[in-house]
Amino acid sequence: MAVTVVTGAVKTKRGATLGYLLPALLLIALFFIVPVLMLLMRSVLEPEVGLQNYKALLGSTTYLRVFLNTFLVAGVVTLVSIVVGYPVAWLLAIMPQKWSRIVLAIIILSMWTNLLARTYAWMVLLQRTGVINKTLMGLGLIDTPLALVNNLVGVTIGMTYIMLPFVILPLMGVIRTIDPAILRAAALCGAGKMQCFLRVLLPLSLPGIAAGALMVFVMSLGYFVTPALLGGTSNMMLAELVAQFVQSLVNWGMGGAAALVLLVVTLALYAVQLRYFNPARGT
Repeated sequence: MAVTVVTGAVKTKRGATLGYLLPALLLIALFFIVPVLMLLMRSVLEPEVGLQNYKALLGSTTYLRVFLNTFLVAGVVTLVSIVVGYPVAWLLAIMPQKWSRIVLAIIILSMWTNLLARTYAWMVLLQRTGVINKTLMGLGLIDTPLALVNNLVGVTIGMTYIMLPFVILPLMGVIRTIDPAILRAAALCGAGKMQCFLRVLLPLSLPGIAAGALMVFVMSLGYFVTPALLGGTSNMMLAELVAQFVQSLVNWGMGGAAALVLLVVTLALYAVQLRYFNPARGT
């Protein structure tokens, strides 16, 4: 009798939990799963039934160049963001709380600024007659203006600026959880500053690096505005290709195929992150 009562209570609790989750599940299905399924259907049904869109997409050297450029830009931006963001996150973690809050507020404020406005600001700064080139020429460091826009350099600078908060925030959270006594113990055992960093601080902060790197890389793969304005046609990325298929060529089949390839790559990267850098596994 008691077992029956407990079983009924468990079922009632599960039913109540499912009732609470149902609105969220419906929202996810309506706005995420259904659109993806529609893209999948259009990619194999238009203009004819089959996998011709994927064959054309993966068999063309032009489209493959776009894929390679997308991964190149995403990789470079991720690497630069980690290199620049790590010391900033470390400083935020060790500096007095008052100053840390001020610097953190400035970083977060940059995230709230309109993306288009930030990108146009970098266009003004990086152009041949911009502030950066004029300053470098005024200091005598260069004789002619540097080409900082419509190339990989401009895209990297603009996207790194936008992506830095997504590296700094998770890294700062992980570094703050590291006990300073561990670093002091390493120093007492004779480890130098570089050894403390490479053998203690860096391994312990790997989950934050992995989380930030994955976030930046995935977001960079699907970025559109900044590469389109700072990169030009010679540095087209996959998101621009999808937009061109849909808006200019009205080719929903190819656009859906390109979007789904990007989605598969994103999910694969997320699976790798969960497999090798899952904090719950202690890695």
